[in-house]
Amino acid sequence: MKKRRKAPFVAGGLVVVAAGLAVSIYVSRLGKEKTDDAQVEAHVSNVAARITGQVKRVLVVDNQEVKPGDPLLELDDRDQQVKVVAARADLAAKNAQLNMQQTQLVLIDKTAKANLTVAQGAIAQAAAVTGSTAAQIDQAKADVAAAESRKQLTKLDRDRAERLRATGAATQSEIDARVSADTQADASLAQAKARLASAIANRSNSSGTEVSARGRLLAAETVDEQVATARSQVALAEAGVAQAQAALDRATLELEYTKVRAEIGGTVTKRAVEPGQLVSPDRVLMAIVDLSDTWVVANLKETQLADIKSGQVADIEVDSFAGVLSGRVDSIAAGTGSRFSLLPAENATGNFIKVTQRVPVKIKLDDRRGKLLRPGMSAEVTIHTR
Repeated sequence: MKKRRKAPFVAGGLVVVAAGLAVSIYVSRLGKEKTDDAQVEAHVSNVAARITGQVKRVLVVDNQEVKPGDPLLELDDRDQQVKVVAARADLAAKNAQLNMQQTQLVLIDKTAKANLTVAQGAIAQAAAVTGSTAAQIDQAKADVAAAESRKQLTKLDRDRAERLRATGAATQSEIDARVSADTQADASLAQAKARLASAIANRSNSSGTEVSARGRLLAAETVDEQVATARSQVALAEAGVAQAQAALDRATLELEYTKVRAEIGGTVTKRAVEPGQLVSPDRVLMAIVDLSDTWVVANLKETQLADIKSGQVADIEVDSFAGVLSGRVDSIAAGTGSRFSLLPAENATGNFIKVTQRVPVKIKLDDRRGKLLRPGMSAEVTIHTR
């Protein structure tokens, strides 16, 4: 009977203890969000060659410390050196061609303008010759008219003298004088006609000369077109020089790319390259981890995010070390982890099962207390929301 009387008291005591524990746990977790789905992260730089080539030397080993710009490996650079020499020779040829075209432009500009001036002068000269020839023709016509008048006069005098001789009224010397004057008038008339014919022929020649001069003037008036063509050739040569310079720059860069250097400082890891190996830009050769700047990513359930804000204090327990590190919430990711996975879930297909998603929260460490944290280490994070 006594045991039966004690049973209610024992049960009541257990209920009280359980309630006390529940209240204690609730109070201890009030204003806090905790997760053990957290890990250390750091900057990891994957190293790859910029060009395809054969590895000549590997200059680092796993877990070696390097600084930004330190050489990591060298590729066989003989092909790139040949490309640089060929590109420099091509650039020199293009520069020589440009100089030739520039000289040609100056020559064409001066020659074309000189030809235009000469052609304009030839036109003026041809016009002057044409005017002079016209005057000579007019003079020759006047001479022919005068010679014809003298001929008519001398002809009348000769005829009159011959009639007088028939009657015996004129002496022989008078008749001889009239015949001589008539003969001389014939010669003068023939000479005047010859000068007229010559003047007319000269006019034809001067007309041909003027037409020829006008043709040369038309050809010389294309000076603007000739200069424009020469300038286009200069522009084309300049483009060739620019193209050759770009090819040389590219070849020089490729020569520099034969020495693969560290982009960041840190520790070399996952080295997967050996001398003699053929490498290409799509293959990772090693990684460099910057252990001087590490942080923690806590993957909180979406139901825990309501009170999480940037700047809140966080306690971090890293599995590899004893003690608690302090930090602060830096930022909250823009989406859940599954949304940015390689194969995101398609909830619109198949039978949907609701799964609580997790959202990455970045936590910056205030003090590492001399502990060297490596990316991937597991941690537990407690965020104080109040």
